[in-house]
Amino acid sequence: MLLSTQTELFGKKFGDEQAVRLLCEAGFDALDLSLFRLTIPEHPFNQSGYVKYVENLKQIAESYGVCFDQAHAPFPSYIHTQEDYNKQVFERILRAMEIASIAGSKVIVVHPIYVEQLSESDLKQLNMDFYGRLQPYAKEYNIKVALENMWGWDNDAQRPFANVCSTGETFNDYLDSLDSRYFTACLDLGHCGMVGQNAADMIRTMGHDRLKALHVHDNDNFHDTHTAPYFGQMDWDAITKALADIKYDGNFTFEADNFFLPFPDELLPGAAKFLCDIGRHLVQKIEAASRNS
Repeated sequence: MLLSTQTELFGKKFGDEQAVRLLCEAGFDALDLSLFRLTIPEHPFNQSGYVKYVENLKQIAESYGVCFDQAHAPFPSYIHTQEDYNKQVFERILRAMEIASIAGSKVIVVHPIYVEQLSESDLKQLNMDFYGRLQPYAKEYNIKVALENMWGWDNDAQRPFANVCSTGETFNDYLDSLDSRYFTACLDLGHCGMVGQNAADMIRTMGHDRLKALHVHDNDNFHDTHTAPYFGQMDWDAITKALADIKYDGNFTFEADNFFLPFPDELLPGAAKFLCDIGRHLVQKIEAASRNS
């Protein structure tokens, strides 16, 4: 199991090349290529030389023995009634899929669509149509598109609520309606508790064949704080045991960049090494539980 982390915050602070170097030097086995900055027209991901730019990042990572194991497309994937945005973001998602493929990623996370005004059946159909449009590109780029369990925010009640793929059962229903050659699941562990789900139970409900990617971070089961494990209230003993029980064979990928926010830039390389140490501890727990099962 490779230990990975996203590139977003380090990329914004230090530039993509230096971000790759710093995260590799922190000790990670792999990197999750954050492609959110495709929303910035002047970013190199949007320029004519983007292929060489990505190939260079891949070469830097490989010089450390590190790979780009997965990637994350821009989001939201769709906004109700905003057709100009929807056309533009779809093109950016396609560019993200191409870039991820160039970088060598096997999985790219593409958020499902939520529209409050739609019934559950109409919402599912909207998502099936959306992912159906991505399927030919997944085949072309030899990459799997990972759906993610999501949440919404009720402004009146001031609390999170379940929306798309938020439970193990609904997530499975979406996945089983898609072609498993091109689609898989990225379970965001922190999102589970926010909508009243138990992360370990969701892992077991989804099982080995569906669950192939993770977003790992911690929170208070209410706010999407995206901090490091053991800095929130999630049960990491239960989570690692559940991953062992289903014989999870994907990678262990942090999406915990908010952990870095309190630190000055000078301390960020050390903070990344500490996050890596936490990850090693959790991976070892999974592997130990697997041997004992």
